[in-house]
Amino acid sequence: MNIEDIDIGEEIDFEQMLNESFENTQTNSLVKGVIVEINGENVLIDIGQKVEGRLHISEITIDGEVKFNTGDEIPVIITNYKGERPTISYRKVLQKEKFDTFVEKHGEDFENVIVEGKVASVKPRAGFVVADKDGMEYFMPMAQGYLKVADAVGKNVKAKVIKVNNEQNSIIISRKKLIEESKAQKESKVNEIMQSEEPVKATVKKITSYGMFVDIGDGIDGLVNYNEISYKGPVNPADYFEEGDIVEVVVLNFDKEKGHLSLSIKAALPNPWEEIKDQLEVGDTITVTVSNFESYGAFVDLGNDIEGLLHISEISWNKNIKNPKELLTLGDEVNVEVIELDIEKKRLRVSLKALQEKPFAKFVKSHRVGDVVKGKVATLTTFGAFITIDDVDGLLHNEELNWDGKGTCKDSFKKGDEVEVKIIKIDSEKENISLSIKELLESPAEQFKKEYKVGDIVKGSVKDIKDFGVFINLVSNLDGLIRTEDIAPLNVEEIKKGDEVEAVIINIDTKKNRVRLSVKRLERQKEREVLESVNDNDDMTLGDLIKDKF
Repeated sequence: MNIEDIDIGEEIDFEQMLNESFENTQTNSLVKGVIVEINGENVLIDIGQKVEGRLHISEITIDGEVKFNTGDEIPVIITNYKGERPTISYRKVLQKEKFDTFVEKHGEDFENVIVEGKVASVKPRAGFVVADKDGMEYFMPMAQGYLKVADAVGKNVKAKVIKVNNEQNSIIISRKKLIEESKAQKESKVNEIMQSEEPVKATVKKITSYGMFVDIGDGIDGLVNYNEISYKGPVNPADYFEEGDIVEVVVLNFDKEKGHLSLSIKAALPNPWEEIKDQLEVGDTITVTVSNFESYGAFVDLGNDIEGLLHISEISWNKNIKNPKELLTLGDEVNVEVIELDIEKKRLRVSLKALQEKPFAKFVKSHRVGDVVKGKVATLTTFGAFITIDDVDGLLHNEELNWDGKGTCKDSFKKGDEVEVKIIKIDSEKENISLSIKELLESPAEQFKKEYKVGDIVKGSVKDIKDFGVFINLVSNLDGLIRTEDIAPLNVEEIKKGDEVEAVIINIDTKKNRVRLSVKRLERQKEREVLESVNDNDDMTLGDLIKDKF
């Protein structure tokens, strides 16, 4: 019963009203008459009165066929008089036959009889006419209906017989009484079950996506929510039960006002979480079965009505796995490690990758700094790209893309591109791998070294001045550095950008693409050259050299 169906209405003494409606009848008895005329919708019947009685043709029409003809004898009941014309009814004759059958069947023991039917019509401020499948009509006073008048017609109802009027051939019924008695009976049984605290047997009546309706006896229904079927959590009831199955349930809650009964199947079962309390702990390895998939991972069954979560991040060391179905199939048996166990919150998390060798550990066994390998671009960032090599990601920084320092990894690649790189660093402690492409290319310093060597004198314009020295532009993408201690006899404070400086090469670092220069050593080198030339020329004196110098 829904509260919105209830229309309390005004208490009406139906028996008094019924008696008043027949106060002008003489006998309300059954008489025989003869059909004298059938004219359109009216049928005139001679019942031995001054004026013929009249009834609507629908009363003698069954399944679209008129059952009597002019001259046929027909039984009718006189219900009233309008002036001298008697009001008669053939339909009431049929109802009386059904009434007599009811009385013969139930006698005085009618108060527990429950009838089912549809509301055929509504009598304003009086009540509802209810007809059962055999055509028997019952009257239900407004206050006994617990129905909204507006949508009552056609509604299927169950009601209890509360009075039989033999004089009027009428049966009065009450939906209100049946509902209240059912409610009281339900409360009594539920209280009895709750007090005993013992599980009770119930029959599955209806299965829905959100749970099951079950009958705990005496027509009392309750709902087993899909959360209360298994300790696994929310499950599809149809995967576990069929209509008609017998189950054991425990009462969780009973809302007396709404009549809602909440039941639980899992509460009637042993708690598997308590069973594993002393048998399982974090770090244990267990065998489980893949039982369900979600976008964020897979659920695994321990086999005792407990499910654990295998998060997608714990399935594989491969970070590119986006769906658990890429590696697992329903029904797979796998070994996992327990990484979280909370008995109170009924939470279990497991890991598959924890039992697998770390990809980094596997990587360092087969790779060394200096190896040239191929990988695929996994992620592009503002500072570079992560390249996947054998399930391990290495960083290709923008600075390692080329020697000229122009462009970025984002400009050069797209996700999924295959690239060839050189391993330039492996940090085992931080598990970081650094990669380079430019080291696979000939550096400007290498090209420079083909034409120049240490000791060669070069000239270049000043490109930049720092506290630690001066940078000289030698060739494209290659500068030479004259450190402060190597700048003398030049005064660094007098040097400005664009000045041409001459210096000697003292180091060419092809790996770091660096060239070191020195003015100081150039002066020394020139002095040695002068001394060597003196030794080679016996006619030249030291005075001559000094003279030339000044």
